[in-house]
Amino acid sequence: MSECLVRRLTVIEVEQLIGWAHAEGWNPGLNDAAAFHATDAQGFIGAFVDGEMVAGISAVAYGTSYGFLGLYISRADMRGRGYGKAVWDEGMAYLDGRTIGLDGVDAQFDNYRRKGFAPAYRTIRFGGRLAGRPIDGGTLTAVTPALLPDVLTFDRRSFPEQRDGFLARWLAPPHLACVAAAHDAVTGYGVARRCRSGWKIGGLTAIDDRTAAALVQHLAVSVDGDIFIDVPAARQAFIGFLLNAGLRPGFETTRMYRGNPIPLAPALYGVTTLELG
Repeated sequence: MSECLVRRLTVIEVEQLIGWAHAEGWNPGLNDAAAFHATDAQGFIGAFVDGEMVAGISAVAYGTSYGFLGLYISRADMRGRGYGKAVWDEGMAYLDGRTIGLDGVDAQFDNYRRKGFAPAYRTIRFGGRLAGRPIDGGTLTAVTPALLPDVLTFDRRSFPEQRDGFLARWLAPPHLACVAAAHDAVTGYGVARRCRSGWKIGGLTAIDDRTAAALVQHLAVSVDGDIFIDVPAARQAFIGFLLNAGLRPGFETTRMYRGNPIPLAPALYGVTTLELG
């Protein structure tokens, strides 16, 4: 292992790491770097050899009790030399004392188990062009500044810590965001972002299957191209809707936690992003 420097990443370097994720087939968003980095500027870590990044990871802290690992990649020509372990160790040290989550691919499942992570639930990525008749899911409208506080409050039904700073950016253009409401109360929200291929929908939270389906349908007709959504496998009725509407299953991951396990939230229908939880 050549001498390396482990340090925090700039926004431009986070963009480079996301480019690696694209090369791995992870299909990241076109505008992810700025929103990601602004969530926790200390949570993006890289290993550098001779001034070039050779490995990276995101280890983003939320509130005082939770953190999430993602974007864990070593450059293809530098693997097996300990650089990935260097950024992993730094990320774990940064999140020490918190419950830590990640979405692991099957090839790394045993590796994460050895590192103290326990499986919580499976997620399945569905993709394609959505079809079907319009669904009544209450009043659907764009997220406005006036609605934002209620959406942030609703988000705590599906996420274990406050993430208001992140969502304020995630719900804003160029992303497309919509909220469902009934009797002047928020009943769900969804976000679609343009990716290297098509659009990803996430997060998607709702009080029930019908509201979640209506939000997906509303977003799908608002974009031009295929949509993709990472759905907890336990959402069988919602998955049935997606299949009947023409989407097909593909990429799968396992949500895993080290520390206090976090049960699947009843309101969670689509993971916000596999990189930040």
